[in-house]
Order: sequence, then C-alpha cells, then structure tokens
Amino acid sequence: MQDIEIVFDPLPGEALRRFVVDQLDAHNLTATGEASYYPVGLFLRNPRGEWLGGLLGTLWGGWLHVRILWVDPIARRAGNGTRLLRAGEDYAGERGCFAATLETHSFQARPFYEKCGYQVFGTLEDYPPGHAKYFMRKQLAATPDEPAD
Repeated sequence: MQDIEIVFDPLPGEALRRFVVDQLDAHNLTATGEASYYPVGLFLRNPRGEWLGGLLGTLWGGWLHVRILWVDPIARRAGNGTRLLRAGEDYAGERGCFAATLETHSFQARPFYEKCGYQVFGTLEDYPPGHAKYFMRKQLAATPDEPAD
C-alpha cells in the first residue's frame, strides 16, 4: 500500500468532501449500531431574501451537536441567536435527543451559550495562543424519552 498518494487540497469539491464525511458516518453507524442521524440546518433570512445567519449541526446518538452558529452583526442583539439555538434544540427534542454539545472560543460566545443553559465541561488552553476553546453541553431531557424540568 506504499503506492498510495497523499494529495493536498485545502478546498476540495463538494463531492470529495461529502465522500469522506459519508464514509466516516457509515463507520460510526456500523461501530455503534446507532443509526438515527439527522443533519441540522436552520437559517435566518430577512424579507428581502438576504441570509443573516444560521445554525449547522447534526443529531446522532441522542445528542444535538451544534457545529456552527453565526448571526450577521446587523441581526445580533435582537434574540436571533437564541431563536436559532432554541429551534435546533426543539428539532433535537422532537427526535428524541436528550442533550446538546458545542464548542466555542474565548473570543466568541461563551457568555451567550451559558445564558442559554450550556455549561463548560472541558477547556483547551492556548487554542489559539492567548485564547481558549471551550467544550460545552446542555441537558435537554432527563432521558431520551422524558422531557427535562
């Protein structure tokens, strides 16, 4: 297998990117037997049709993983981030998820997520140097089938 070439491509096409993601997802589903997987995509759009933010993530294994949450500066401080996050959590709850997880940095939105009920369970210092990356979670339900208090 030494004739296998490594190809550097920092901006792969959608088909190649999707191939790698799909193969990892298939492995994870096979290894765990946990087949309930749903992508999450929720977006903010104004009346003129302009995109002003979004939440991207996945549901798998009873968890919502918020991969990206972004709101355009002109739409911030008006409850739009909270609306997106709650919509993602509601979608997750409808599909039996009992918890949510996300990552944020010290220069991003940790106070916002804490206000929304997320708690830090891990910290990676100096990522990047002088900053920290926080791993956060929130309990959505007591069990996969029972709503949280």
